[in-house]
Amino acid sequence: MEPDPGRPTRAASTASAARNDELAARTLSDPRWTKVLARDPKADGSFVYSVRTTGVYCRPSCGARAARPENVSFHRSTAEAEREGFRPCLRCRPKQISVAEQHAALVAELCRYIERADQPPTLDALAERAKLSPYHLHRVFREVTGLTPKAYAAAHRAKQVRKGLERAESVTAAIYDAGYGSSSRFYEESDQVLGMTPSDYRRGGANIVIAFAVGECSLGSILVARSQRGVCAILLGDDPDKLVRELQDRFPRADFHGGDAAFEELVAKVVGFVEAPRLGLDLPLDMRGTAFQRRVWQALRKIPAGKTVSYAELARRIGSPKSVRAVGQACGANTLAVAIPCHRVVRTDGSLSGYRWGAERKQALLEREACS
Repeated sequence: MEPDPGRPTRAASTASAARNDELAARTLSDPRWTKVLARDPKADGSFVYSVRTTGVYCRPSCGARAARPENVSFHRSTAEAEREGFRPCLRCRPKQISVAEQHAALVAELCRYIERADQPPTLDALAERAKLSPYHLHRVFREVTGLTPKAYAAAHRAKQVRKGLERAESVTAAIYDAGYGSSSRFYEESDQVLGMTPSDYRRGGANIVIAFAVGECSLGSILVARSQRGVCAILLGDDPDKLVRELQDRFPRADFHGGDAAFEELVAKVVGFVEAPRLGLDLPLDMRGTAFQRRVWQALRKIPAGKTVSYAELARRIGSPKSVRAVGQACGANTLAVAIPCHRVVRTDGSLSGYRWGAERKQALLEREACS
């Protein structure tokens, strides 16, 4: 019996199935596929994906039903997708600016407006400028920046004060130049903003007494420092002198001295925690950062040893689900290694990301916590 020439042979069908499996595996292993499945609006603008069976390409956040992975390809731009013969999706319209991109541009303009204003603008004034309701603007602003408009204005003023204290003729001049209506209002906030009095900050940390010691642990050199308020630095590295210089650069005119016997016990406790994380580390901390950074750091301290969360999950936990990048920056600004466990934050796919003190140390800490 002659074979039907229009009917695929068993060998051809097997080869086609193997090819589909290969294409599906390639898509499933691509981190962009996770963003497509999540319909992640933050990924819009970074790539588009096409579907071979429909001939269209979409933005990552497209609400269409998910395609079979073997039919999906990724493209760096809309132009690249069109060169390969695909047409734009009529549902998500990938050639137009997405809502997320519109919101980001709007909030960026409002941030510049806040920074230029002599006094922090009210929420109603910002809403009128954005042509949105105050409620909607408040939600959009927080989703994009991780802060409310009021908190952003306060953070900007604090930044201006820090700059002003370094060059202004007086503390009072720096306070008023930064937009504070009265010096008393600033002094109420100065401990959180500066971590010390404005006069001490202006003098480069003068009158601040910091005890510190440098030791060795299985992860290399470790520096522990304590101010009057609590432990203000736990630094890891390969070069002890570099760790000391990093501490001195933060407080160029502070009074540094070696720790007494009680302080040596504190250092031993920190080193012991590095070696055996399940022991726990309950110390008073001197955390100096913006309001947003402190929110992230407090959330980090609630992650149990042996557990990890993604940057996206951490952003959700602090109530700012779209502030993933800002959360990553807050983790990078942490100067209290292990006490504020930023090593417990990983990428969405579970892989390691950057770590201020090196990816190898991050891996080692996670392995110890998993085994202890």
